Amino acid sequence: MAELTVLDEKLAEVLGLAQAAQEATQKVIGLVEDDEVKSTLEQMQQEAAETEQRATKIADGLEGKKTALLDKARETKGEATDMMRTYLGDDADGLDGLEFLVMAEAGELGHVEIAGTLSQRSNGEGVNEVRELLDWAQPIQERHFSQTREAALKLAQQEDPDEVE
Repeated sequence: MAELTVLDEKLAEVLGLAQAAQEATQKVIGLVEDDEVKSTLEQMQQEAAETEQRATKIADGLEGKKTALLDKARETKGEATDMMRTYLGDDADGLDGLEFLVMAEAGELGHVEIAGTLSQRSNGEGVNEVRELLDWAQPIQERHFSQTREAALKLAQQEDPDEVE
């Protein structure tokens, strides 16, 4: 199996997290009742799918590394999905779902920023395409984090803080 560079691994993690984000948003869409929040989550899901497509296209062009990169992405997706299943048990509600997404989106943003920083110092194969992806993805991830945070706070405002669970 081909050896991945640090940047290759970060690209794989960005890809795996984009894949996991699609499942997470689908899960949370099913938990929330607010139509505006659902619409925001649907847009986020579509943008995660586009991130996946763009990252996969880059992986396809990396001679000898594609399989290793996709394997690492699959591993990252599995870890993120396991965390979601642990956090969002059978009794999860919309606010629980958005709390999880706040954490997940912060993680995605961090990975994009870290990969972006690494890409600025890289001379490796496909680095220009990686930079282009990350430059495109960073403002989207910043918006996703902000949107999930605002949606969670919106639902929190609707909760009775003194209600017994």
